[in-house]
Amino acid sequence: MVYITGDTHGEFARFRHPLLKKATADDVLIVCGDFGFFWSDSRQEQKLRQKLTALKYTVAFVDGCHENYDLLEQYPIGEYCGGKARIIAPNVVHLLRGEVYTICGKRFFTFGGGHSQDFEFRSAEHWWEREQPSYEEILHGAETLKQYDNRVDYIITHEPPASLKDCLRVDTLQRLEMHAFFEDLVQMCSFRAWYFGKCHMNRHVPIKYYAMFDAVLPIRDTAQPKGKRKGEKTHHADDTGNGNHS
Repeated sequence: MVYITGDTHGEFARFRHPLLKKATADDVLIVCGDFGFFWSDSRQEQKLRQKLTALKYTVAFVDGCHENYDLLEQYPIGEYCGGKARIIAPNVVHLLRGEVYTICGKRFFTFGGGHSQDFEFRSAEHWWEREQPSYEEILHGAETLKQYDNRVDYIITHEPPASLKDCLRVDTLQRLEMHAFFEDLVQMCSFRAWYFGKCHMNRHVPIKYYAMFDAVLPIRDTAQPKGKRKGEKTHHADDTGNGNHS
């Protein structure tokens, strides 16, 4: 079974979600960016990473806007489920930009990265330009999809397509080359569902887009993601309302 969740920001509680209590070595939890367990490399953070490696299931994540890329890039790139990935531990994997993985019999196209709203305040110490995907990475993603005739089962990103930003009323003025690429994917790619994490909300945008935050959703489940931030109502994305983001 494959499960999907949104940004974890270094908080371990998500991995104790009730749906994951019976997860086994055959199961995978995919995190849609801002994993956050590679940030300060403090002793506490190192202990949390050890706890991740003790989980029975696999944790696979795309990078987001709040990652320490210097730390991540110390880990070797290997093969995972048919694509290239950084192997943190046997059960902890960084899914790279523009790769396709066959997980539990389904094809997943992954493309992490994004744009920090607070980069001006973090630039002196905790901001990496590499969080924003390069033109070469976008080309690589396009070429990878061509190898699969632009057909995958699921798309996992941190940022949403530009049109979804407008729909969700989040970062509506922000446009990067990556967002144009994602709009191209909407038009040219065949996929069953697209999951993204940046908007910090649990919403289903009909028919096949899912904004993920603290919900944990089985990949086979096409229902609205359950779970909400404290004090936040959970509802469909075609309702009005703003979401918090990073």
